[in-house]
Amino acid sequence: MHIERLVKMANDIGDFFKTEPNRVDAIEGIATHIARFWDPRMREQILEYLKKDGGELDEIVREALGRVTAPKPRHTA
Repeated sequence: MHIERLVKMANDIGDFFKTEPNRVDAIEGIATHIARFWDPRMREQILEYLKKDGGELDEIVREALGRVTAPKPRHTA
């Protein structure tokens, strides 16, 4: 996926969570959403972009990406 598209998606997620009155909760919400719902390749691309530049990412999104962890495997019965 093109990095421009990933940046827009990440910033859109950030815009949604900016309405959260508690900044810590907003950052955690962004990080959780990206960790849970983004394909690992997408996460890898955006994190690499953040390391190299990250200039087009909103500040709150940059902070949230610093907290992104891999999702826990789902248990199936």
